[in-house]
Amino acid sequence: MDFHFKETLLYIENLSVAYDGVTIIKDISLIEKDVVRQGKDNTGQIIAIVGRSGRGKSTFFKSLTGLVKPAIGKILIKDFESSEANSARPVNEGDIGFVDQKYTLFRHKTVKQTLEFALRKTNLSATDKEVKINEYLHKWGLEACTDKYPNELSGGQRQRTAIIEQLFSSDKFIVMDEPFSGLDVGNIEEVKKSFELLSDESEYNTVLFSTHDIELAIELAQVIYVIGHPTLNGEKKNYGTIVAKYDLREMGLAWKPYGENHEKLYKEVVQVMMQS
Repeated sequence: MDFHFKETLLYIENLSVAYDGVTIIKDISLIEKDVVRQGKDNTGQIIAIVGRSGRGKSTFFKSLTGLVKPAIGKILIKDFESSEANSARPVNEGDIGFVDQKYTLFRHKTVKQTLEFALRKTNLSATDKEVKINEYLHKWGLEACTDKYPNELSGGQRQRTAIIEQLFSSDKFIVMDEPFSGLDVGNIEEVKKSFELLSDESEYNTVLFSTHDIELAIELAQVIYVIGHPTLNGEKKNYGTIVAKYDLREMGLAWKPYGENHEKLYKEVVQVMMQS
């Protein structure tokens, strides 16, 4: 293997969420660790969440980002403030960045103003903020967009601005709900580039995204979780949970061009989704 696992970055145990007494997701548990690849300085984690509509993917994301409180269960993330190995703390709203399908931005703020606002709670000096913003605008190909408003940006530019905004306030964790939904081929390539940039940013960067495009999930993610309605003792339940996990790193499929074995996995994932 050309990689090894290090400390835990995300720990979820027995997560359940209910609205008005109706259970939407239940018994969701997962552990994601920092991954280090040989000969690579930075390789972040890219995790895909797939499943049919109405299976609780959005609810799972809302609980992850602190927008919805779990009925039971715990969500812990690595505590980057602590020097202790494997230190963890409960997730709070704002710890995990959330980029929605619309790439929502302040309508009345330019790209630069939006990013300045995202850095408002940091201890950086005004000069350091300026340097950081310019560095990210350059790295993410947005230098020409500094003084533009959201309605003047392309879909890809809006999304990249939204990602940087979340990175500035949330640091290492980003959740993206259906980032490829309704995009044309050119914009899909831009989003893929964003994933690459996020991954190369830091070995701790962890991106979780949902998609209906299983091929893209297999191409981009190192781990795929299928959320579906489980069948227990012959009875299909009406809440969502993780019904399958595919670790493409351990399967020897991660970081490789899409090929025959990826196609076999595609068929298996689709089959599991359809049955759940």
